[in-house]
Order: sequence, then structure tokens, then C-alpha cells
Amino acid sequence: MAYVRRRRVACYGPDHVRPEAVMERRTFLALVSGTLLAAPRAAQAQPPPRIGFLSANSRAAMAARTDAFRQGLGELGYVEGRNVLIEYQYAAGRLDRLPALAADLVRLKVAVIVTEGTTATRFAKEATSTIPIVMAQDPDPVGTGFVASLARPGGNITGLSNFRPELGGKRLELLKEAVPKLARVAVLGTSTTPGTPQSLKETERASNALGVQLQYLDVLGSKDIETVFGVASKGGADAVLVLGSPFLLSNRTQTTDLAAKSRLPAIYYTAEFVQDGGLMSYGVSSADLFRRAAGYVDRILKGARPGDLPIEQPTKFELVINLRTAKALGLTIPQPLQLRADRVME
Repeated sequence: MAYVRRRRVACYGPDHVRPEAVMERRTFLALVSGTLLAAPRAAQAQPPPRIGFLSANSRAAMAARTDAFRQGLGELGYVEGRNVLIEYQYAAGRLDRLPALAADLVRLKVAVIVTEGTTATRFAKEATSTIPIVMAQDPDPVGTGFVASLARPGGNITGLSNFRPELGGKRLELLKEAVPKLARVAVLGTSTTPGTPQSLKETERASNALGVQLQYLDVLGSKDIETVFGVASKGGADAVLVLGSPFLLSNRTQTTDLAAKSRLPAIYYTAEFVQDGGLMSYGVSSADLFRRAAGYVDRILKGARPGDLPIEQPTKFELVINLRTAKALGLTIPQPLQLRADRVME
């Protein structure tokens, strides 16, 4: 009898899977899993954006403003050291250091540079025409040539303006309320600071209406501070009014100490002087400007062009009074003036 060898043919029903199909599926799943696992690792490998912060002042002088900037970033979801890095560069009043500090930020290839004032902005502008620059505050960005217009800045610079020339006159009015017999005021400022001539003009206009005589004393460096207070005292000043000045801000402790030593009530343009012992301040809220600067950084990091972002004007102003200083000067601040203050330090 002849035997016929029959070839076995495997049959696979709907519930059976071919072995090679199993291997193919395993290979597919391994590839997919590898891709999914690699994606987060790739995302984590990307370094967080780096922000440059350039200031003509010292770290201590800028503490409240940098805190406000970080607060603004935090409100937008940025946490320093986690998903954003900040490179701080402080000239501490030595303006000759600013070119090198600005160049360092460019070398570090920061995504955006935040500047705290006109001088810092000028050196940042000279250091780069491509890295976006956000001005946290500037008295006259059009006049200084930083931007083409407030509505359409153009170029690589945008940010906020802190200029309100009428504030000089308002400060004189408040000083007159605090010192009713006010007749002669020493005005301290820096002639090379943009906005000083306009602010002085507004202050003079108010002095004519109030019957107060002004004596302008120029502060071009920290060495001039003690000199101008001596001149103010010898000139018979009843009080002091301080206009915006990077030198006086960087040396605000010396400034407020000399005002106290000279027994001269003084009103300043920012609350940081009052926190360091000054009598009064009235002006744009610097903390608000620096907090709002974070919004510009956020938009730029998300792809906005600085030249398309309009310059914003100041919107928040504050009156701050230090009653401890008033008591030391033998001065009684009228109750209505205290009630109008945003903050009263006791």
C-alpha cells in the first residue's frame, strides 16, 4: 500500500493569530512606546528661555522692582529657575560698566533684555539690534530715539513709559500741604536725565501759582549729594523736592539721611525713598511698571515682535507718607493729607 505524505496546513480562525503577526505587533508597540517615552525626554532636554535684566543701579536699590517683575512673571506661569532663567546685570551707579554688562547678555544669547531706565536701554540698544528689548520704564522713548512712535515702536524695542511731567507740580502742591509755611524749596535733579527739563518746567509753573521760590541743584554723580544739601541749607530752603535721578535712587539712603540731618522735609518721586526714611513720595508706581513689563516678555517669548507692541503709559500713582520721619522733624501731617495717602508708615 502506498502512503501519501500530506502537508499540514495551519488554519487560523478569527480567534487565532499568526505567530509572525504577533511579532509584528510587538515590534510596533515597542516603537510607539519608545517614541512616546522619548518625546517628554526631548522636551525636558530643551533649556528654559533666558531673560536678561540690565540696570544702571545696584541690586539693593532695585530689589523692590525686581521682586515686582518676578511677581508679574509668576502671574503668567513663569517660575525663575524652573521654566525661565534670569541673568541680572547691575552697574551699581558706575555707568561706564554698562557697555560690558550689555555685551555679556548678548554673548549669553538671552531671548529678551529687560532694562530699568533710559541709560540701560541706550547701552542695550547699542549692544544689539536683534534681541528684543523691553523697557520697564522710560520718560521719553520717542525723544531718545528708542522707538519710532508709541503706537508702532518698530525695531527691537518696546515697553513702558513712566513720564508724566505734571507730577513735579503735584509734588510741590503736596509739599505745600504738609508744610503750610513753605516759601523756598531746593529742587534736586539730574540735568542729563531725560525728562528733567520738562518736569522742572512743570514744577516752576506750580511754584508761581503757590508763591514758592525754587532753587534747582544739579546732581551729576553720587559725590554731589552732600554738596547740594549743604547749598540747600545755606540757601535757606524750607524743604526739598527730588526729581527722577538714577544717582539719587542708587544713593537713596544717603539722600534721606542728609535730608534728616539737615532738618529738611522732602518729597520724592518714588516710594523706595520713603521706605528708607524719606518723608513723602508721590509718583508713578514703579512696582506696577515692572510687574507689567513681564507681560511684554511673555508675549515676546510666545512669538510677538517688539516693534508691533505699543508703548504703554503709566496708570497707577501712589502717595506714601512716613509719619515716623514727620515726628522726627517735628512736623504734623494734616489729617486730610493722611487720608488721601495710599500708604502711611507709622
